Amino acid sequence: MKSTIEKKLTENFSPKFLEVKNKSHLHRGHLEDENGETHFEVVIEAEDLKKLGRIQAHREVNSVLKDEFEKGLHALEIKIK
Repeated sequence: MKSTIEKKLTENFSPKFLEVKNKSHLHRGHLEDENGETHFEVVIEAEDLKKLGRIQAHREVNSVLKDEFEKGLHALEIKIK
């Protein structure tokens, strides 16, 4: 799932900086998918997101990853640089 998140965010926002961390190991036994990938942290710097307010930027990221939430992504911590 990490590579899919990286790909979709790169394709949609052309970030200057992107870091995706799998933090699922901190939540073992909590809504795990078959790969145990349910919790991620995203640090992203992208011009399109910087122009938006914090809440709208988070909504945009969540919208791009809608399919991943439907496939088992449970929590996404987003940090906009």
